[in-house]
Amino acid sequence: MDPIFSYSPKLYISLIFLIFFRGISGATFTLVNKCSYTVWPGILGNAKLESTGFELTPGSSRSLQVPPTWSGRFWGRTGCTFDQSTGTGSCLTGDCGSNQVECNGLSASPPATLAEFTTGSGTQDFYDVSLVDGYNLQMIVEPISGSGSCLSTGCVTDLNQRCPAELRVQSGEGCKSACEAFGNPEYCCSGAYVTPSTCKPSVYSEMFKSACPRSYSYAYDDATSTFTCTGADYTITFCPSVTSQKSASASPTTTTPTNGSASGSSSEPMDENSSWLPNFVTGDSRRILSSSSLHSILAVSVVFFTFISLYL
Repeated sequence: MDPIFSYSPKLYISLIFLIFFRGISGATFTLVNKCSYTVWPGILGNAKLESTGFELTPGSSRSLQVPPTWSGRFWGRTGCTFDQSTGTGSCLTGDCGSNQVECNGLSASPPATLAEFTTGSGTQDFYDVSLVDGYNLQMIVEPISGSGSCLSTGCVTDLNQRCPAELRVQSGEGCKSACEAFGNPEYCCSGAYVTPSTCKPSVYSEMFKSACPRSYSYAYDDATSTFTCTGADYTITFCPSVTSQKSASASPTTTTPTNGSASGSSSEPMDENSSWLPNFVTGDSRRILSSSSLHSILAVSVVFFTFISLYL
C-alpha cells in the first residue's frame, strides 16, 4: 500500500468521530460581559443546559452548548446580592425568583432585555432581541461561522437614560414596557387587540424601536426584528461598545414576515448595507463553511479514503 495511506485507519476513525459528535451537539453560546459591573446571566429553555444562571464579572465570558434543537432565552440580571454561605439572594433587575444564582426553570421578571433563540440541526436558526418585556441593559447577539444572512441584532442604546418617568423603575436601572406599566389591552396585545391587525405600535413601543431598530418593540414587531442563520454559534454581549451613535440609530428595512421563530414568526433580514453596530459581519462574505457543509465534506472524505484503502 502507498505510504501516504499507511495511517488511514486512524484518519477514518477520527473523521467518523468528528462527524458523529458534531452531529449530536448543537450551537455554542458564548456570553460576554463588557459592562463595568457584574452581570448574572439567566437562562430558560425547553431543555436544561449545564447552567441556568451564573455570575459574570466585568471582562469575563462563559460558553455553553445547547442540544441540536433548542428553544430558549438568555438575559442579564443586574444588582444581584447572594449570601456567600447559603447562596440565596435576589437581583434588582431581571430576577428570576429562584432565590438562587441558578434560575432553575424560571424566567426573568420584567423589565428585562431578552435574547430569544430557536435552533435546529442542519436547519435555520431563528433569533431576536426583545424589548417586549421592557429593558434593563444593552445587549447584542452576533452569529459566528454560520451560512445565510446571519445578521447581528440587539440594542446598544442605554434606554435607562431616556426612559419616560412613567415607565422607569424606582431604582432607574430598568425601563418597563407600556404593558407592564399600565396593563392596557392595546399595549399588551390582548383582549380585543390580540391580532396583528388590531394591535399596533404605541408611542412607547415606537420610542423603543427608534432607539433600537433591530429589536422587538411590541408583540407583532416581526418584520424587522427576527433573523435567521444556519449552522452558527452565537456570541451574546452585555454592554457592547458603541463607536457611532449614528450607526446605532440606523433604521432597518421593513420586510414581510414569513413563518416560525423564537417569537412565533420570522422575516427576511434587512439590507446588509444598513449595518448599525460596530464590527459586525454582514452577509456571507466572511463565512467560509457552515456546519452542515462541513458535515457533508467530511462524510464524502470518509467514503473516498475508504475506497482508496480497499482498492489501492
